Amino acid sequence: MPKTAADLFAFLDNLDIKYTTKQHAPVFTVAESEWLRDEIPGGHTKNLFVKDKKDQYFVITVEENAVVDLKTVHKVIGASSRVSFGRPEMMLDYLGVVPGSVTVFGAFCDTERNVTFVLDEDLMKHEIINGHPLSNDATTSIGRDDLIRFMEATGHTPLVLKVTD
Repeated sequence: MPKTAADLFAFLDNLDIKYTTKQHAPVFTVAESEWLRDEIPGGHTKNLFVKDKKDQYFVITVEENAVVDLKTVHKVIGASSRVSFGRPEMMLDYLGVVPGSVTVFGAFCDTERNVTFVLDEDLMKHEIINGHPLSNDATTSIGRDDLIRFMEATGHTPLVLKVTD
């Protein structure tokens, strides 16, 4: 059975991590979500679900308007080859989400640790990081250090790297 936002929030509560969540209409792209900037402070994210030729999967999380060069990012993140976008079926299987809802919070669903999470250095300059709580009809805000603590509690040690131009 897929994990829900309520399951995620219970996990955060058990870790004594503070967060806030704002419900809103579903947003599928950065452009569709820009109106939220005035209502939700902090770093807003864009998430790329990618894989290399050896089927190593990654979620690359960057600031919403940052540019990631898919032709060269593999050298930075430790992929075995150039990366391409992962299939929606794998996204659902590993992260419990569908296209348009990829999120750093997907680490909660990746109990087998099939995915490496990469956080861009520029994004991590923000005190507050925002991401979808497993669906794109809400945004959850969490402190930068608490995000790392959350990820580690899921068994993931995120790579904090400079992946944007």
